[in-house]
Amino acid sequence: MSESERYLARVLEGLHKRIEEIEEAIAEGQKEIESMHEYYWENYTEMDQYGYENFDNQQALLHQVNANQEEMQLRHRFRKMLDSPFFGRVDFCFEGEAEPESFYIGIGNFAQRTGGIPLVYDWRAPISGLFYDYDKGSAAYTAPAGEISGEITSKWQYKIRGGRMLYEFESDIKIDDEILKAELGSNGEVQLKNIIRTIQKEQNAIIRNTRDRILVIQGAAGSGKTSIALHRIAYLLYHDRQNLKSSNILVLSPNSVFADYISHILPELGEENIREMSFDLFAYRELQDTVSDCEDRYDQIERMLAHPKQQSLYEEKQSEAFLNRMERFFLEMEDELMRFRDVEYKGFVKTEKEIIQLFYFKFMDIPLLSRMEAVAEYFIDEVETLRGSDLPEEERDAVMEKFMRMYETRDLYVLYSHFLKREGYQGLKRVAFEKRRLRYEDVYPVLYMKYSLFLQKADRTIKHLVVDEMQDYSRLQYLILKKIFPCRMTILGDKAQTMDEKMQDVMAFLPGVFGKDIRRIVMNKSYRNTVEIAEYANKLAGITDMELFERHGAAVREQEFSTLEEAAKEALSHLEIGDEGFETAAVLLRTESEASAAYHMLDKQMERKGYDTKKQLSYLDRNSSSFRKGLTVTTFYLAKGLEFDQVFSVFPKKDKTKLAAQARYITATRALHELHMYEYQK
Repeated sequence: MSESERYLARVLEGLHKRIEEIEEAIAEGQKEIESMHEYYWENYTEMDQYGYENFDNQQALLHQVNANQEEMQLRHRFRKMLDSPFFGRVDFCFEGEAEPESFYIGIGNFAQRTGGIPLVYDWRAPISGLFYDYDKGSAAYTAPAGEISGEITSKWQYKIRGGRMLYEFESDIKIDDEILKAELGSNGEVQLKNIIRTIQKEQNAIIRNTRDRILVIQGAAGSGKTSIALHRIAYLLYHDRQNLKSSNILVLSPNSVFADYISHILPELGEENIREMSFDLFAYRELQDTVSDCEDRYDQIERMLAHPKQQSLYEEKQSEAFLNRMERFFLEMEDELMRFRDVEYKGFVKTEKEIIQLFYFKFMDIPLLSRMEAVAEYFIDEVETLRGSDLPEEERDAVMEKFMRMYETRDLYVLYSHFLKREGYQGLKRVAFEKRRLRYEDVYPVLYMKYSLFLQKADRTIKHLVVDEMQDYSRLQYLILKKIFPCRMTILGDKAQTMDEKMQDVMAFLPGVFGKDIRRIVMNKSYRNTVEIAEYANKLAGITDMELFERHGAAVREQEFSTLEEAAKEALSHLEIGDEGFETAAVLLRTESEASAAYHMLDKQMERKGYDTKKQLSYLDRNSSSFRKGLTVTTFYLAKGLEFDQVFSVFPKKDKTKLAAQARYITATRALHELHMYEYQK
């Protein structure tokens, strides 16, 4: 038995013992909670009249409940560690010492008793940075007490599964390429993998970055952007426990399926899950008092594919020039929208001249459509002071209504339509509220109008915002994000995967939005695809500067068919899922209607071939919320961010638009091991 195997046995023994102790503590804690409940119900009628005893009892109960929850979280982490307690070791000789010390690194800290010296160090601990950042030789890490220097005398890597040592070896380099190849070469799972065993030096620098307020990660397809961003969040939570909790973090992700795909990462890394939503859903919720419905980005993509010339209208309405014209409109409305007049209430009068003075001078910093409310409150306060009593609620509302009627309208739908007509665009349809629906190109201009004209409170509960697929956000959307979330941000994406006709480099305008607080890091090395797939995809997009990780596989297959059905049959003939094949595969198409048609074709064909389609086939649309093993049929835009072992790209040959070219590139980059590029005539 090797030294590390003996150490593994010691750690496992310690874990089992700690888990037993924790379970005893949880059981005792539960008894204490039940005892407190019994005492309360037996004695609450006799507790002192001021409630001090009741308060003390409630506080003690809350303390015990919290203690039990902490113990249960610890038990959960230690149970997970039983499978693989550690994956690395670094032997470090501190400066001035004669002998090195060994530090084993795993998914979390483990000591035989609380406060004891860890047998295993959390991958986020300061000393663990040595494992990721240095080879043998001189090294240093930053601890709370300052920089600690010394020498790495050896580094080891391990693969442990089910508490058994599968292999171990001493490594001279950061993370051995063979380990990385083994991890990347394994079949894709239905969820994104955590990468703590294979974090590279440049990735580690991003993960442990606590300085930069706005960190932009511009990464090539397959460079690990999303994984790194989530590992960075796990590190920040570990690093700043007092000020940052999981509930303080929000991820803006493309859709619910992607959210499910990444949902396990933080729990695996020992943290609670974080909130997630799409920006389109956020916008819809914010505009529910203005319109009945809003298009989302996927509606817009479908329209662009059907009517490519409409793309220019979308770009125009997101542009800086359009926004400047809207700002000018806001200034013009200051006069045009108002109908000032005297207000009288039970002998108290506020003259038109006084109202104008308050509106344009005293409350000029309040947004236009909330400003008269401030004027009304000022008048009501005056009346209440002179009367020596508060106004009844119904009278207060009546006075407020008199002031608010001085606006010609406060309806954003009407105001935005008026703006469009003034600028030479087609106005919005004049329909009843329940029939109001905004096209996607109008959603964010209307939301910007709301935030500009109404008083808004920034969301201070969110202390860190993660924006994924940054290339799909317009400058206008970033301006809105800055208004809502004045917090730290991790912004990530790939300019080559823009879902528009041309690549969008958001770094052209982000510094103008966020100022000097922004820092960009470029990741040009791709790890996801084989060299053959990556080179093929890069040729589609005209990319020449990407560095590829040397992992080879089958050549990309290109074929042409007469019909979509023929292409679907061919895909099925090459499909390799099941016990002997891949975990995941995908047929990726251009539009929702094409994806639906292909799904129904494959459903029939797979049933005839004996597949269990309920388990091995799934259709993924914008309402889907989970990602499954087997064959997935979906559109290119819903597959963004996901990866599959085997991909079949099926597109109509006639569509040679720039957007379709972008779509082909996106589908190609989804493939881990095998890629088939099909086209059909009709």
